[in-house]
Amino acid sequence: MPEWLFEEGVGETRAILLDGDRVLAAKCRWPGELHAGQAITAQLTAKRGTRGSATTPEGREVLVDKLPRDASEGATLDLVVTRAAITERGRYKLPSARPASAVTVSEDVFESARRVRRFPAGKWEEVWHAASSGEIAFDGGSLLFAVTPAMTLVDIDGALDPRTLALAAVGPLAEALRQFDLGGSIGIDFPTLEAKADRKAVDTMLEEALTGWPHERTAMNGFGFVQIVARLEGPSLLHRFATSRTGMAARIAIRRAEMVEGAGVTLLNVHPALKAKLKPDWITEVERRTGRPLRIETDPGLAIEAATAQIVSHE
Repeated sequence: MPEWLFEEGVGETRAILLDGDRVLAAKCRWPGELHAGQAITAQLTAKRGTRGSATTPEGREVLVDKLPRDASEGATLDLVVTRAAITERGRYKLPSARPASAVTVSEDVFESARRVRRFPAGKWEEVWHAASSGEIAFDGGSLLFAVTPAMTLVDIDGALDPRTLALAAVGPLAEALRQFDLGGSIGIDFPTLEAKADRKAVDTMLEEALTGWPHERTAMNGFGFVQIVARLEGPSLLHRFATSRTGMAARIAIRRAEMVEGAGVTLLNVHPALKAKLKPDWITEVERRTGRPLRIETDPGLAIEAATAQIVSHE
């Protein structure tokens, strides 16, 4: 039976839905972020009809909708965050919230998941590397993901005949949407299928593969394009890589330093661009968790995603 597991990392918390050896879904949060479902208190600073903006006691601005008509500027409101802040190319989208009375809060997997010290070996890395590359290979083809301000685009490519390729892509696509925690508008460019019956076969297979994943979807058009709209609650793994690749790489690097085992000193080798991203409190926390000193060295020959950790003897 599938089970959510929760790993409280340094600089990042992670959750995966595991079914045997398969990761069905994945999520991550960074400390200090407002997240969907979070209850907050904020002062209404501007109002335009049923919309407005509010400021938390910490000085964070949030957009608010579904305001009651009698709400006045300056009032203190109990809100629930409906969407985390999202950074996009050239702009920053503030978090969104609604009055608590207007929101039905769904279960937070980070609270209900079973907490573990570490996930089974390789499971987080499997999802992380796929999101980092933006590509998933399957038998006979591949899915290529691209994040744009308007939507996330998925291109399906391969050497199979168009109908076979389109059908073969459905299962990996449905899996990737959940693993990358994708939401919002998603455009999928299937091979062009001239026969209506072939397009219908793909639509039917998509419907079955996405059962249980809340969304709305168009039928495939004559050019092979399908649009999916799912609830957007925050940045997907793909969005985080698109807007903060060094931040994602720094967090996987510090995780490797924490997970390596043995006695001595933890030696973490990183690309020079990552060293400044490794916050002093992260280093202190890793040393506390492992009981070992952490030494960081830089190597310009390393890719930013390719940090390595090992145990060396005390010097």
